[in-house]
Amino acid sequence: MWMEIICGLVIYKLVRRFFYDDEFSDVETSDSTALFSVAHRLEKLYGGKAYVGLRIPDADTASRQDIDVVLVTKGEIVVIAVKNLSGIVTVTSDGSWVCEGGKHHTTESFPDPLAEVKKQASVLESYLEQRGVTLLEGNLSCKVVIPNPSFRTIHAFPSEVITYEDWQQLKPVSKSKLSGWVKGAFSTGKEMQESSHQKLNFILGTAPTWDRVELKSSKIVLGEFLEFKGKQEDTLALRNIKRSKVDRVSIQKTSMFGLAPSRLQVLYSYRDYRSEGSSGAESKEVTVRSSTEVLFQPRDSTKMKKFKLSSLVSISLSA
Repeated sequence: MWMEIICGLVIYKLVRRFFYDDEFSDVETSDSTALFSVAHRLEKLYGGKAYVGLRIPDADTASRQDIDVVLVTKGEIVVIAVKNLSGIVTVTSDGSWVCEGGKHHTTESFPDPLAEVKKQASVLESYLEQRGVTLLEGNLSCKVVIPNPSFRTIHAFPSEVITYEDWQQLKPVSKSKLSGWVKGAFSTGKEMQESSHQKLNFILGTAPTWDRVELKSSKIVLGEFLEFKGKQEDTLALRNIKRSKVDRVSIQKTSMFGLAPSRLQVLYSYRDYRSEGSSGAESKEVTVRSSTEVLFQPRDSTKMKKFKLSSLVSISLSA
């Protein structure tokens, strides 16, 4: 009896690996996951709050400026571009970066990351001013972080570029003593007043961001949630999940011995515009088939993607 159960589980895992795991093969989750990894480490090192995947309105271009990470401490705001590059990087005469090799053995060109993050900082500063926060001189800085251990280069970068070797050397900040290197890397501004600091956190906490899906493999994909796909009964049950009303969706499943459940519990929290983030003041639960899918447009991709709802842990929706 037990041998039959074990054999069944093995067969199920093999079938799942060959027929279902490939749904993630063409989605680059590593870059999005790297943003959250960098943000988490910066919060541990320097305290404060890190905001990930911001889409700040740019009044000059009537578009939105993507910002990877914004770190807010009592001393300053740091706008951070995360370049999760793997391979040999060279710098051209116009400042562009060319990355050769890497996991896919390709050659990619990137506009000057430092110039781009400085532009992002300028857009952010204007946005904050429009919302009533004027930063003091020295309170805003820019960095480019390269967290990938497979990054290689022969070039000497400006101090604003934190290479993998420098990234590994960062140490936690002591309130009594800051090392000169750390000061040069991430702490140069004057302390902000408490009221300004709180208002700044509220503004960034309610600023537009990319939607995100968290996979059960702990990977994260940033992009735009489009809709649910599946049986009419299930899509009707999920019809109230709209970004104007809901900020977070959690997927729960019950199964024995790792077997795939036929139905999923979907818990969604209504958005509370009176406070920062998701308050969970009111939530509802529906049950749908595990075959239900999420149609999602990943960031920096022209191809839409369908995720099986059973493969997700949560969906976060920007207002």
